[in-house]
Amino acid sequence: MTDKAVTTCPLCGRITTKDELAEAGWLAPDVLVRLARRHPHWKREDGACPACVQQVLLQTLLDRGDAALHDGIQAAWPLDARAAFGVLPTPLRLHADPRYTGKGITLALVDSAFYPHPDLVQPRNRIRAWVDAGHTDLRAHVFGPDEMPRWPGWDDAHPAQWHGLMTSGVAAGNGWLSHGLYRGLASDADLVLVQLGSSIGHISNARIARALRWLCEHGQALGVQIVNLSVGGDPVWPLAGNPVDEAVAELVAQGVTVVAAAGNDGERRLIPPATAPAALTIGGLDDKNTFDHNEVELWHSNYGQTAGGALKPELVAPSIWVAAPVLPGSSVAEEAAELFARRAEGDKTVEKRIAELKLVTPHYQHVDGTSFAAPLVASVVACMLEANPALTPHLVRDVLIAAAQPIPGAPIERQGAGALDAGQAVALALREQHGPLAGRPLSPQVTPAGITFLLHDHNARRVEVFGSWNDWRPPPLPQGAACRPVVLHAPTHRGAKGTHVVIEAVRRLREVDGVDFEFQLVENLRHTEARQLYERADLLIDQLYAGWYGGLDVELMALGKPVIAADTEDCRGPVEDGKNGFLTRPRDSVDLADKINRMLSDDRMRTKFGEYSLAKIQCEFD
Repeated sequence: MTDKAVTTCPLCGRITTKDELAEAGWLAPDVLVRLARRHPHWKREDGACPACVQQVLLQTLLDRGDAALHDGIQAAWPLDARAAFGVLPTPLRLHADPRYTGKGITLALVDSAFYPHPDLVQPRNRIRAWVDAGHTDLRAHVFGPDEMPRWPGWDDAHPAQWHGLMTSGVAAGNGWLSHGLYRGLASDADLVLVQLGSSIGHISNARIARALRWLCEHGQALGVQIVNLSVGGDPVWPLAGNPVDEAVAELVAQGVTVVAAAGNDGERRLIPPATAPAALTIGGLDDKNTFDHNEVELWHSNYGQTAGGALKPELVAPSIWVAAPVLPGSSVAEEAAELFARRAEGDKTVEKRIAELKLVTPHYQHVDGTSFAAPLVASVVACMLEANPALTPHLVRDVLIAAAQPIPGAPIERQGAGALDAGQAVALALREQHGPLAGRPLSPQVTPAGITFLLHDHNARRVEVFGSWNDWRPPPLPQGAACRPVVLHAPTHRGAKGTHVVIEAVRRLREVDGVDFEFQLVENLRHTEARQLYERADLLIDQLYAGWYGGLDVELMALGKPVIAADTEDCRGPVEDGKNGFLTRPRDSVDLADKINRMLSDDRMRTKFGEYSLAKIQCEFD
């Protein structure tokens, strides 16, 4: 039974639901102890919103790794504010660029069977097609974004579906059942699911080759640019000319990047499709679920050579501690629901079984194997292609290899170029031929003269840099909102404030001049809400006729915001100078509209006046 009734978090006052408050009980006992330590009067039965739980959870996880990241990581990574539970999120552990999520890219996955999980079909369906290649008479179903995809046996909860659900969720799940926390890197990519069989067990080379040939014939019409192969076929000898390798080569010749899992035996032995020279073969690594790079070691994945003598794998990626969805309706899902319900009631006897099942929440568990390392790489390729659609499969290979981080002491034949680095791969993709940053150096560039940051983003309205030098304080940008300029006015005394002039100027700018910005009257807000609004502001219009600036001016100026306010002897400064942080009092609504427009349309001017504001406050009030 669910309870969607709206309530507030007892810790922070955020609006949430009773269901979400109850999810706090899913957390491990040591995390709950830390939460109670931070809030001495809090009790488990009170619950907590996912945002509060996320803060303490990530701190607990990060305490196992790089101490320098502890205080800043939550600000540095724009997770959904409601995300709450589990192992390190995949985008965090892979240093991913959050601006790229595989949008506009279609990824095909070839696996034993699949399930239309909420992480793939909510809030819109991203499964474009399902194909059964397990028989010679192939069946295919194509779906639209508004359809709920269904195919024969989709709801059987058959064990064969577990593997395909995991690989598709690792690559492209959006974390729908975890409030966005356990999403894959390609969380906006579309999917084509090619099923090889309805039972767990042997998958033949014939089935794999049949699936690949179908993609050769029909993939282009579906927009497929990447194929992931988390399957293993039959050993073959000699390798040269085997049908799987040839089908992979044909796909790559069509411009499709193919990624294959190396296998998990830790032996110098490869079987198709890991043998394909044209594929990117991916081995595994264990990062111990931490950010401590000294902890990283190789996973027991396979390695070897192709028919032409090329070394495999090309690189390695996490193959343990990878979060993936639990198959709904399965015995594991049913047991997980019971275990976490008992944990929420304080039953400590469930911890051993939760650990045995590798459960993270009732809906997710952590999995291991190169079957999951491969889709991690495929998801990075989707982000690279979103960043630079001109990349060919050969350039994708070159970029991934150049971006990889070598693992000290590990044999080259087993690690290839090294560990996958998602953020570096996207950065290099942007700089490849025909990319938007072609010819530009990597950012940041550190020289004796200072540090240079380079960003190319047509959607950026404002850019701020933060890091250890400012205690990782995040820039005052609203998460998930478009960065339109924000203008504030507090009409506490409308006559002295000139509110009628402000409103007329805003109307004129919007209706006559077509200037797009957000205007907000600051009234009837709690202080915490008002403070959040102040941090978002680009410009404050305060009291135009009072003859002295007030407390709101001071508060906004202390945040480095420019202010339009009264022109008195004590705060006079012409627009051309403005070194006291103020623009001069406008003559009328037309003049005010002009001043607002000048400030909003000139980022440098706005920044300059913000600096003047802060300097004035520091001088007069420090």
